Amino acid sequence: MTKYDVGAMLDEMAQQLKQLYAGQDPLMIGIHTGGVWVAEQLHTLMGLAQPLGSLNISFYRDDFTRIGMHPQVKPSVISSNVEDQPIILVDDVLYTGRTIRAALNEIFDYGRPGSIRLAVLVDRGGRELPIQADVVGKKISLDAGEQIKLSGPSPLELSIIKSNAV
Repeated sequence: MTKYDVGAMLDEMAQQLKQLYAGQDPLMIGIHTGGVWVAEQLHTLMGLAQPLGSLNISFYRDDFTRIGMHPQVKPSVISSNVEDQPIILVDDVLYTGRTIRAALNEIFDYGRPGSIRLAVLVDRGGRELPIQADVVGKKISLDAGEQIKLSGPSPLELSIIKSNAV
């Protein structure tokens, strides 16, 4: 099992985001569950004034037949107005891009943001949609039988584990 220094990754991501948003107070939104954990840490490190938002994109997914519907649907919470706001969208792992597409659809149901930048803890490649992150904690390529495991929320730990499937 390979473990990563999530604290150092988050510190670097926060510094990059501070540079991108110098003089602004962007609205940060995390995608349920792991993205919210990462967003909580980044929100604190950046000292943002606007409350942290969270999205549960379950009803916006386009791949229910492949992943199945998760019965524990929690509501999205965005307490700030998104209209013309700069937004930082945060997720734990960027893979196919479908989660991000669903999150963008939901954000636009709240209004039209001024801009949206994507921050992810891990970019593992394998895109099915033309989506890329603006800020990445770590790019990781997985071998066959490996999986990314994020556990948290506190402490937030990232590891690569070998699958038991043969």
